[in-house]
Amino acid sequence: MPTNVIILAAGQGTRMQSDLPKVLHEVAGAPLLAHAMSAAETLSPEACTIVAGHGAEAVEAVARQMDETVRIAIQEERLGTGHAVRQALPESTAMEGDTLVLYGDTPFIRAATLERMLETRRAGAAVVVLGFYAADPGRYGRLVVKDGGLERIVEYKDASEAERAIDFCNSGVICADSALLPGLLAEIGNDNAAGEYYLTDIVAHARARGLDVAAVSCDEAETLGINSRADLARAEAAFQAAARAASLELGVTLQAPETVHFSLDTVIGRDVVIEPNVVFGPGVTVETGARIRAFSHLEGCHVSRGAIVGPYARLRPGAELAEDVRVGNFVEIKNATIDEGAKVNHLSYVGDASIGAGANIGAGTVTCNYDGVMKHRTEIGPGAFIGSSTMLVAPVSVGAEAMTGSGSVITEDVPPGALAIGRARQTNKPNLARRLMARLKAQKAKRTH
Repeated sequence: MPTNVIILAAGQGTRMQSDLPKVLHEVAGAPLLAHAMSAAETLSPEACTIVAGHGAEAVEAVARQMDETVRIAIQEERLGTGHAVRQALPESTAMEGDTLVLYGDTPFIRAATLERMLETRRAGAAVVVLGFYAADPGRYGRLVVKDGGLERIVEYKDASEAERAIDFCNSGVICADSALLPGLLAEIGNDNAAGEYYLTDIVAHARARGLDVAAVSCDEAETLGINSRADLARAEAAFQAAARAASLELGVTLQAPETVHFSLDTVIGRDVVIEPNVVFGPGVTVETGARIRAFSHLEGCHVSRGAIVGPYARLRPGAELAEDVRVGNFVEIKNATIDEGAKVNHLSYVGDASIGAGANIGAGTVTCNYDGVMKHRTEIGPGAFIGSSTMLVAPVSVGAEAMTGSGSVITEDVPPGALAIGRARQTNKPNLARRLMARLKAQKAKRTH
């Protein structure tokens, strides 16, 4: 049975105090919208439609980065959630089966929860509402359940004292029979203080038709919505706490869990050791048995088995480390492959390069990859030894088992097995240093008088 997903992402989010659309603010290195789309993807929907409004171009660009086939509907006027869903219906191809309505600013709804909603819908309910038991129900709408079915949703301002005592609250997430949804939406009005069309009003109209309506519950933490910077900070903390706990359960050693930060798509193998103060940006995979040492930052890279990274290392997008590679302190790797057993142990920059197996890159080595306009590659062969403070002016290659002398500037290819020394001859000027120092001290004394 086909599933149609609609994600509401049109809001400006004025409480965020930002020019950025609310759904593009990030948690765990990914826009809030990406979290909602990731949850939807697990359902393999026939169609996914994003309802955009404020900052629609930017929202569409981010959505298409994740899924080129995603549909975009524009809500020109923000007239409520029911009105937003109406805008999506002409864009939807799956008008049979089930339609699930999610929110782009609610990032933590689990795939298992959505599956339970779909199961309940397919068991006979025309509409299924996701609820949660709130520790502090506050001003949430209340779900009134009777004889196992959802009787009605009561907004806080309209609730009686008895209804306000209910702690089963409305999340706003709804699953409905796709064939019935357009008709139910057509029946809702905007006779309320805000003059808006509320999606949740379809519950009353479904009940009036004698249709079954159900409620499914989830943990309150799943329904956390983002409306302010404070909410964003709480969401980040919640994600990191959950990611750390999951990593520990999967056999990852975190020496100081509270100091390690993950992204939405971070993949860490078992028996990886992660030391304190490590940050994983988007797009990182670390294989079994690797070690990431303290104060390292990784993004868009792959670290293979047995590799050691850091401390104080930076792996940028395109860094590919093979097994048993060593990347040491104050080393930066960008768009480069480091083959098995190679070492870049300290104080070096390796960008747009290939380093062969077993090669050794001395301290202070720089691949000079940028000429001000274009990037150029450096190729270093297996078993090569690059002396400390070598400047490799790309494009250039150093052959297998070749060497460069310390302090060399290499501008031409080095044949396999050759030793290249590219530095000016040293000249010593007797007593010149003493004379220069005396002159500088005299000038300083003159200025201070």
